[in-house]
Amino acid sequence: MLPMIAADMSADTALSVSLRTFSDVLAMRAAQSPDERAFIYLPTGDAEELSWTFGEVDRRARAIAAMLQERGLPGRRAVLLYPPGLEFVAAMLGCLCAGVIAVPAYPPRSPRSPANQRLFGILDDSQPDAVLTVFSERQTIQTVLGNREIACLTTDTINLSLADQVRPMHPPPSSLACLQYTSGSTASPRGVMLTHANLMHNSEAICQAFGHTRSSRGAVWLPPYHDMGLIGGVLQPLYAGFPVVLMPPAAFLQRPIRWLAAISRYHATTSGGPNFAYDLCSRTISEEEKRGLDLSSWDVAFNGAEPIDPATLDRFAAAFESCGFRREAFYPCYGLAEATLMVSGGPKGRGIVLGPTSPQQNGGEPIVSCGPTCLGTSIRIVDPHSGKPCPPGNVGEIWISGPGVAQGYWNQPEQSRLTFDAWEPGFPEGPFLRSGDLGLVQNGELFVTGRIKDLIIIRGVNHHPHDIERTVQASHPALQPGGGAAFSVQNDGAEELVIVHELSRSQRKIDAPEVFDAIQLALARGHGLAASHIVLLRPGQLPKTSSGKVQRFACREAFLAGQFEAIAHQQAPRPTSEVSPGLSGGPAALDAQHLEKWLTEQLASAIGTHPAEIDPAEPFARYGLDSVKAISIAAQIANHMGTDVPATLFWDYPTISSLARYLATQVLSAAK
Repeated sequence: MLPMIAADMSADTALSVSLRTFSDVLAMRAAQSPDERAFIYLPTGDAEELSWTFGEVDRRARAIAAMLQERGLPGRRAVLLYPPGLEFVAAMLGCLCAGVIAVPAYPPRSPRSPANQRLFGILDDSQPDAVLTVFSERQTIQTVLGNREIACLTTDTINLSLADQVRPMHPPPSSLACLQYTSGSTASPRGVMLTHANLMHNSEAICQAFGHTRSSRGAVWLPPYHDMGLIGGVLQPLYAGFPVVLMPPAAFLQRPIRWLAAISRYHATTSGGPNFAYDLCSRTISEEEKRGLDLSSWDVAFNGAEPIDPATLDRFAAAFESCGFRREAFYPCYGLAEATLMVSGGPKGRGIVLGPTSPQQNGGEPIVSCGPTCLGTSIRIVDPHSGKPCPPGNVGEIWISGPGVAQGYWNQPEQSRLTFDAWEPGFPEGPFLRSGDLGLVQNGELFVTGRIKDLIIIRGVNHHPHDIERTVQASHPALQPGGGAAFSVQNDGAEELVIVHELSRSQRKIDAPEVFDAIQLALARGHGLAASHIVLLRPGQLPKTSSGKVQRFACREAFLAGQFEAIAHQQAPRPTSEVSPGLSGGPAALDAQHLEKWLTEQLASAIGTHPAEIDPAEPFARYGLDSVKAISIAAQIANHMGTDVPATLFWDYPTISSLARYLATQVLSAAK
């Protein structure tokens, strides 16, 4: 049975039209509520806003759809390379209306950014016929595309009169709607194949679980290129018919108060993100920033995409209770891209429910319930080795079935078979999606305890260890090829990256600080990460199988048990919870000397050490400066210079001294 659009029960009549695709949903919203605001965008995260009504979104999407039809692209693939904003929304919906398979992806930072390797992987795997973008990004994208024969089309310059020429498309619900590439992998990204039926079913499941109506309001800072930001932040509000406020992820990371201020200003009822977002707010938002903040409208504070730490939620609730936040608004949930988005959660309004402890997987801490399964979805807890169901209450792999489960990975039949075609021996039910996550079911509720797959999740972003290991190995000639392991450990409720690597047998002497710097700089440039620990070993010390494969789980266990006999070990300082000071003295203080002193204080505050321990001539990478900390410091600089300061400057000018000199010259140039 096709899903129904959820209706506002306070309305005179409930919607009763059965809709097949998001093209139908958009047409209905435009017909019934053409002048109601649908999407509100805050370019800087502050008060400045752009907005489109349902009617405007529909017209822009249909104009794009007509252009795509004219070029013969229905049934083909188009990669969407947009900065965060409303143009991405129009392009995504335009593809769905035209029957074009949308492939959302991060736009390139610059033509030579190491992060473009992931984009190259997506382009090589999806083999698109077109790239869609905005005019301001076209030159950079064409440079990145190189000699690839892919049309680069801009959608923000389209004549909206084309909307009248669109041919109605009625793709079957079972046909592909988009490829949702799993984040983090630069070597072999996997495109999750989502059908129109997948999108519609998961949207209805979220709508029911969150209790959405036409009276709901959303506020989202999540990237629109991944499942939570795309399905939950862009498509869900359209499906349920309520407005949503969007902002760039960098705006939130620069100043977390912007997220909560948007919830307060627009009276949002639904918002959320990974566990780290709540932690970042409680650690960095000052008492002064809290003044005037009203979070009383917020009744669904969803938390997913990475392990949920009850201590983090306790700190957040305590920090913002005075602002009207209610603990019962917390909504822990579980999902993954391979299941479109949401698998379990709820019921709404009960807050956090703690279950059993799992000493082996969760350090003996109570596990947070992720609720019962959502609409039409079922799970099994299965022994990952035998494939047999685990006894009730025992930990095993989470297997999932239901209308939200995707069709497999694009152009990867063997990996699709292994992941999406699991069956329980002796049982007719199936097939099941093997999640790679560990959990147990108690009283009908799912408790996620850990992962059996090697995937590393830091701040809600997936990172594949083999990609990180490849980056580390290439960072310095003293490192043994194939002799490294990357994994994560939990520390104070957050996941941190650990690198363990053997030194080359040919290396007689090593400069350990030099190796540490090379590794940290490569991690920052290639992945936006910093390692909390780097352990250098003698050759042959890394746990491996008889066939030579690295045993990452065994490496993690040996590290936690302190069993490695390290030649050298670097541990990054722990960040402080104090809010770092701002620049004072106005533009006159922005000379190289003042900037160097201030940057030193900022870096010391960010990593939890004394400014005297910071050497301005040493690389930022030595101190574990990752992308989130860099964005935060860049925001402080931007506030006082009155201009945008990209976080990439920390990689272009890798020491405090060089960055201070560059910034000082920019101030002088602006003053002339």
